[in-house]
Amino acid sequence: MTTIRQYLLIIIAFSCTAVQAQEAASDGPLTIDQQFTEMVDGSNSYQDFKVIKKTTLNTVQANIKKRIDGLQEEISTLKGEIATQKTKIGELTQSLGNTEATLTATNEEKDSMNFFGTLMSKSAYSTMMWSIVGILLLGLVFFIYRFKNSNAVTKESRYKLDEVEADFDEYRKMALEKEQKLGRQLQDERNKLLKASKG
Repeated sequence: MTTIRQYLLIIIAFSCTAVQAQEAASDGPLTIDQQFTEMVDGSNSYQDFKVIKKTTLNTVQANIKKRIDGLQEEISTLKGEIATQKTKIGELTQSLGNTEATLTATNEEKDSMNFFGTLMSKSAYSTMMWSIVGILLLGLVFFIYRFKNSNAVTKESRYKLDEVEADFDEYRKMALEKEQKLGRQLQDERNKLLKASKG
């Protein structure tokens, strides 16, 4: 009788575990740790043992295998990427070595420069260039000096021209006044002559 009761309790426990597993699966995928915890927590205890349903163990085992397969595939992909990166690093290292060799060769070239098809030493080239710069600066200073002088002369000429124009306007005004005055005097004399001839 006791054995039948124990069997009934085990069957009920398995049923409850299956229902809980289905409810958990509907909420979303669980981690391996969560699946083990749920399996142990959802199982029945029998004396010092946990009674776990075989289908639940198979499900957890399948999930673990699937996860391991996924991780192995991810590891293979990462290994391939690492190999590709190593190849690229090797190519870049070789390219850097070639560049450094070219730079060293360039730095070790003769101390000369090509100036309009003529080879010149760098010191002579530098001297010539600084001489040209100096000549150009002297020319610039000379032209600035000439420009300032010309500008000063132009300002002075304009000032004198303004003075002459002012004097001319004053003279023209005075000449006009004088002409008007003489015209009035002439008219007065004509009027006097006209009166004298009538008288």
